[in-house]
Amino acid sequence: MNDDHKTNRSQEQENGVDSTPTETRILEATIKEGGEQQENAQAEIPSQMPLLAVRDIVVFNYMILPLFVGRDKSIKAVEAALNDKRYLLINTQKDEKNEDPGLDDIYQVGTVGMVMRMLKMPDGRLKVLVQGLSRARIKSVVQEEPYSLVDIEIIEEIEHTNIDADAEAQMRTAREQSEKIISLRGMDPSEIVSVLNSVEEPGRLADLIASNLRMPTAMAQAILECREPMERLKLVNKQLLKEVEVATLQSKIQSMAKEGMDKAQKEFFLREQLKAIRSELGEDEEGDEEFDELHKAIQKAGMPKEVKKEAQKQFKRLENMHPDSSEATVVRTYLEWLTELPWKKSSKDRLEIKQVEEILNADHYDLQKVKERIIEYLSVRKLNPKMKGPILCFVGPPGVGKTSLGQSIARSLNRKFVRMSLGGMRDEAEIRGHRRTYIGSMPGRIIQGIKEAGTRNPVFMLDEIDKVGADFRGDPSSALLEVLDPEQNNSFTDHYLNVPFDLSKTMFICTANILDTIPPALQDRMEIIRIPGYTEQEKIKIAEQYIIPRQVRENGLKPEYISFSSNTLSKMIREYTREAGLRNLEREVGSVCRKIARKIAEGSTRSYRIIPSNIHKYLGVPRYLEEEREKVLTPGVALGLAWTAAGGEILHVEVTTMPGKGKLTLTGQLGEVMKESGQAALSYARSRAKKLNLSPDFIEKRDIHIHVPAGATPKDGPSAGVTLIMALLSALTNQPLRNDVAMTGEITLRGRILPVGGIKEKILAAATAGVKTVILPAQNYKDFKEIPADLRRNLKLKTVEHVDELWPLVKAEDQEQEAAA
Repeated sequence: MNDDHKTNRSQEQENGVDSTPTETRILEATIKEGGEQQENAQAEIPSQMPLLAVRDIVVFNYMILPLFVGRDKSIKAVEAALNDKRYLLINTQKDEKNEDPGLDDIYQVGTVGMVMRMLKMPDGRLKVLVQGLSRARIKSVVQEEPYSLVDIEIIEEIEHTNIDADAEAQMRTAREQSEKIISLRGMDPSEIVSVLNSVEEPGRLADLIASNLRMPTAMAQAILECREPMERLKLVNKQLLKEVEVATLQSKIQSMAKEGMDKAQKEFFLREQLKAIRSELGEDEEGDEEFDELHKAIQKAGMPKEVKKEAQKQFKRLENMHPDSSEATVVRTYLEWLTELPWKKSSKDRLEIKQVEEILNADHYDLQKVKERIIEYLSVRKLNPKMKGPILCFVGPPGVGKTSLGQSIARSLNRKFVRMSLGGMRDEAEIRGHRRTYIGSMPGRIIQGIKEAGTRNPVFMLDEIDKVGADFRGDPSSALLEVLDPEQNNSFTDHYLNVPFDLSKTMFICTANILDTIPPALQDRMEIIRIPGYTEQEKIKIAEQYIIPRQVRENGLKPEYISFSSNTLSKMIREYTREAGLRNLEREVGSVCRKIARKIAEGSTRSYRIIPSNIHKYLGVPRYLEEEREKVLTPGVALGLAWTAAGGEILHVEVTTMPGKGKLTLTGQLGEVMKESGQAALSYARSRAKKLNLSPDFIEKRDIHIHVPAGATPKDGPSAGVTLIMALLSALTNQPLRNDVAMTGEITLRGRILPVGGIKEKILAAATAGVKTVILPAQNYKDFKEIPADLRRNLKLKTVEHVDELWPLVKAEDQEQEAAA
């Protein structure tokens, strides 16, 4: 037995007596027609009829209501009733979720109903209007298919004709309670009261009220099964009393909520209702399950005392807010951030020095200074567990492994790794966070990174710190001063959190290509470690140990499919890449591996050995040739060494003179410092004109043009001073310079040569270009000692303190004499 209908009563009535005009008219019609029509209908009720199970309502006598019938068995039962005398036995299911109830799944006592009207719905369901006639009990089941047919036993109504004082009191109570409920709902009770006053039999009054009273199905069924009219009326009065209490309390809640409201506070109506409900239930401090979980999270988060105090304060505010208000969402999100931060959780450092050293050596070739610094930190950490985390800054050209080195350090220390790119950052709020007064505010990326790591002592990499910008939204570099200061970051305050967080256990590692754009105050807070670049031999070793195995693996090859000779790698480094790092070399190796992978995928089974003679088949013609260094330099051309963010470079400086009036022209997108070096070079040449056999009035009759290729690249810095003065003297004396000598250094008006930076990068560039001799300022000799020994063996070093010492070393006639010797 099953039915899939639901009444529309839940949409038409509240908790209490229904008072809609439609129902009122039905009740009035039922009462007026009652009497003889009801008795005649009962006299004609057959002993056998179809069974219709309902799931959410109990049908009483005199009750007229619509039912929606959807299941096949129920539809056939209704059709059978319409084809006969329109009688149905309507019984209620014990479990409304049961889709196929049996005889044991429904109450045995139900109501005989008559189908007054039937309408077919577009979706195939039936809408039927039924009237309850008489109580009845199921005796037996005659058939179950295609619909349930049952034998019934009519339960005769007991008439209560003697209306004594007790009966009158019960009936008055029922009428008054019904009237009170309707009044508390804010509706006019006059029509319903007139209907109830017209009923003079206790049983009939009980059925009438029960049919319009919203109550649990089990309670309604108990009223239906009660035969004694007075007992039935008492059950109804008991239920009415409960409904009066609920209606009274609801009215009180609404009154309490409305007292403190005005037109501007209407949006808080639901919140005030919730407060009043909790006040009546005595649950002001208990909260629901979500609040309990949040409260437990606050207790377990391990927050410092002052932070926990703030969290508890915000939690109490949240309890008094409506959960759907925008302010509650902000506070809830704030508390979730506080509870999810690792206030006490830390990773356990790996303090085995040899094991850490093995990991660092396995991940990176050379870089001894960096590795020694990490080992030193661990050694001190082992002796002093409370030491603060170091703040390192790796400075070097792109592709030398700064970021991957940070990952390797985190792995060797057994710490979490977090990377944050600072390139192009202009908003201070990216570091410090947004204040909670703004919509969509959130913590800064420092706190976000700590939360992502899940520990308070990760290795935190701040990438591209030299590319931080500044505008009207603030200066992120200034905000980093607190983050990167060991004396201040133990109480770093994010604007969003507005409570201090200890960053002193975090190891911060910054990366930069150059230091010039980093504010001095920020540089002062970091330990600078330079990673200048790699020599050719170092690149070959790194390619053999790291790059080739990685590219072979990433391109789906096996080591036996492909191999590179050392000479091949050397040719790739010289003719296909020109960099201090290794990114382009890895791209070229990857390009070769992809071409081999294609051949393997097409069915080739042979192994491939890449040698210098066939590398062009995979990479094309060489991109860089040795012709950059001319066999003979023309007068006015000098080779200098420059340092850029991408590493060292060979710099050609060209000077030419022409008849004129002493005008000096400098081109090649030169910066102010480099232009001043050109002016100083010219002034020095004029001051030494006699010693250099120059005409004293040469400047009055000749125009001088100084140009530094490539013209599209901006250039600046003081280290080209010696190159400018040598190129100028070469042009003025018509004396060519040596093509195997490169130089760097800053000059003064008196001819002194001052030290410059980036020595290793410059020497690497000189070695790559095939330069044999490098001339450095005397004070840079200490930097030359740090150059790898294999590189020093292939270069001659000359150090000078004055321009007068430099001129004899660079003249081409000295090169010819050496060649002759």
